[in-house]
Amino acid sequence: MYVLTVARMRVVLSLCAALVLLWSTVQCHHNGDHSHHDNDHSHHDNDHSHHDNDHSHHGNNNSADGSLKIFQENLDFAFHLYKHISAQPDSQSKNVFFSPLSVSVALAALSVGARGKTHQQLFEGLGFNSTEITTEEVSQAFQHIHHNLNEKKDVDMSLGNALFIGQDFKPRPEFLESMKRYFESDGFSTDFSKPEEAKEQINKYVNEKTKGKISDLVQDVDPQAVMYLINYIYFKGKWEIPFDPKATKDHDFHVDENTTVSVPMMYEEEDFHVYHDEEISTHVLQLHYNESVSMMLVLPEKGLQGLEEVVCKNHLQKWIRSVEKKTYNVYVPKLSLKTSYQLKEILSEMGITDIFGDTADLTGISEEGKLAVSKVMHKATLDMDEAGATAAAATGIEMMLTSARFPAPPVLKFDHPFMVFVVNRETRSILFMGKIVNPAK
Repeated sequence: MYVLTVARMRVVLSLCAALVLLWSTVQCHHNGDHSHHDNDHSHHDNDHSHHDNDHSHHGNNNSADGSLKIFQENLDFAFHLYKHISAQPDSQSKNVFFSPLSVSVALAALSVGARGKTHQQLFEGLGFNSTEITTEEVSQAFQHIHHNLNEKKDVDMSLGNALFIGQDFKPRPEFLESMKRYFESDGFSTDFSKPEEAKEQINKYVNEKTKGKISDLVQDVDPQAVMYLINYIYFKGKWEIPFDPKATKDHDFHVDENTTVSVPMMYEEEDFHVYHDEEISTHVLQLHYNESVSMMLVLPEKGLQGLEEVVCKNHLQKWIRSVEKKTYNVYVPKLSLKTSYQLKEILSEMGITDIFGDTADLTGISEEGKLAVSKVMHKATLDMDEAGATAAAATGIEMMLTSARFPAPPVLKFDHPFMVFVVNRETRSILFMGKIVNPAK
């Protein structure tokens, strides 16, 4: 039997996020079934098999309120992570896009197996007070958000996790049970001594779960790895108010004072949900997909850097409360971008350091030697285009006919760097966030 030395033993935590906003004419469907996780982590079916219903409801009526409190506290983590990613030398002048929820879920799943100071540091890094909130309560909150997102019928949405476990590595049964129960985790036996095969196995799984959007999450696999913890999130939705493809024209986008690029700019005149935050000189446009999920585009009047320095969860909550329907001429760039981040250094800067070194206490995962995290990787994609061309053309003509008799509506044109959020309004959590500095890239 292959024996892993303590010094070489490591668990790899991997994250992936895919956001897909392709609305064309494809009707959105959602498969509410979730794939099943076996404790022997040796079996996988390409088709979604049935997930236990035992845990689909919380035992008490206060769980939803408790979950909301936890999601609120976790919002701080989203903004802290954004600011640390944006502050990296190679990110300051680049588009940034990631899923704070994906990172939070993966780290919360890891915290199930963390103990002592390592657990406390992970908790505090995620925005939780370990003296006020238990691991069980946090796990129940993330269980709630998995059910909330995976049960949506009006958008194509899935959030899930997987453990790829070395053939000679034995996790604790209670860790596997918690991963299955709270994080809807799949489980697979993986031969890490064959790194190319292991890489292909993991990437194939992520590619399937994100419907081809994240095809190469893992670049290389360390043959000494004993486990990969993967999180994926996939979203596809149609605009409530689609843009007419015929109205899309090339417009200038002002990257900075010295740089202008030409980008395809979608256009619509309609009653949009808008808000002007005078306190920080920022325009907010909320584009709905349905009753619970929306995209918020946030356009600063005085430059993106000033907005980035002050923006926090309180602003986001205020914007969600304050948007009102008003007729606007709206211009939004078509987008297609991919991002990739190695988060080990970024998380260390945020105070989550113990999981990466000899100080790591991950004995809740396994008693087989000393575990530590060696990599944290994150990839995301964003595609934005027009939706429902037929309905949009008719609406566009109607609005243009009436606008001749009334004063022209104000213009909201996203023609310089802006921030973007995709928000689940029910759980008040940020599914995706970032900034668009140059839509042409």
